[in-house]
Amino acid sequence: MLAKTPPMGWNSWDCYGAAVTEAQVRQNAEYMAEHLKDCGWEYVVVDIQWYQPTATSHEYEPFSEECMDEYGRFVPAVNRFPSAAGGAGFKPLADWVHSLDLKFGIHIMRGMPRMAAHRRLPILDSEYTCAQVANPNSICAWNPDMYGLRQDHPGAKDYYDSIFRLYAEWGVDFVKCDDIAREYPHCEREIELISEACRGCGRDMVLSLSPGPAPLDRAEHLKKYANMWRITDDFWDEWRLLKGMFERAEKWCVHAGPGHWPDADMLPVGALRQCYAEDDDGGFFGERAHHGWTNFTEAEQRTMMTLWCMLRSPLMIGAEMTKNDDFTLSLLTNTAVLAISPRARTARAATWPPSTCRTRPEKSA
Repeated sequence: MLAKTPPMGWNSWDCYGAAVTEAQVRQNAEYMAEHLKDCGWEYVVVDIQWYQPTATSHEYEPFSEECMDEYGRFVPAVNRFPSAAGGAGFKPLADWVHSLDLKFGIHIMRGMPRMAAHRRLPILDSEYTCAQVANPNSICAWNPDMYGLRQDHPGAKDYYDSIFRLYAEWGVDFVKCDDIAREYPHCEREIELISEACRGCGRDMVLSLSPGPAPLDRAEHLKKYANMWRITDDFWDEWRLLKGMFERAEKWCVHAGPGHWPDADMLPVGALRQCYAEDDDGGFFGERAHHGWTNFTEAEQRTMMTLWCMLRSPLMIGAEMTKNDDFTLSLLTNTAVLAISPRARTARAATWPPSTCRTRPEKSA
């Protein structure tokens, strides 16, 4: 069974958005291997638009020229990931991460590149083309890179099989699939196709679905077809979001178990939003983008870490870890708290609020 305990690792989104480079991935992997691996941290995940040569921030560049192979499958932008040169893809970087005794992951979007459909590229080992399988009426609301697939078309299975075969060749251990977890009911079959391709590619890969909130009434379907799924939209360093997570955790914790984990999203600790210049207007993060460090207080960060572990959520660090201060490192290596996730069981009262809750009694005479 994959993901017997909640996966633990690092993801590049909170600190580098769409603009992470190979050098930044390597420095964070080295930090994890030296400082965090012994505490259970192991996944190094490259987030969105690694195929985009001109990405510079958390903002997406609409309809840009993306890097793909002759079968309509995204490949890393060589100017950002030099080891991918010569058609090597992510294999050299994944091999290097594995040499540190860590695991390598990537982000993908559901569907296929729009450009692959417009160019009518063939699908590997299929009688169908990308144009025949793409569904131009299924488009992500916040990222213009992709078309969804015609889920009942036989070529849809062929395309998903082809991309996961490529990821297996690269040595990928973790796939975060985006624009899908909250898209029930119209993406339900697409989740199944992605899961079947992932499980049938010949390599063990943890499958993570984003973004949330995933519908609670589809919990059993999610548990069957994914290893983890988001229960919230993007979680950032704001108290209102942390406060709201208590209710989500109370509802979802009963569905946490070996192989399937409700995901409260990344841990926005330490050095965040590193791809903004001092004079940047902040993009969709507003003034928070200027800070370069988490807005959470130390007490709020302790609360967050404890809640995530009690929920048994996956733990994904969002920081540029080489800039960790002593507090951030101590938070991420607190073995007493980290031990809650693999050992806990349903952290939920039988009634809410618990019947034993009382107002403070008056002092007796």
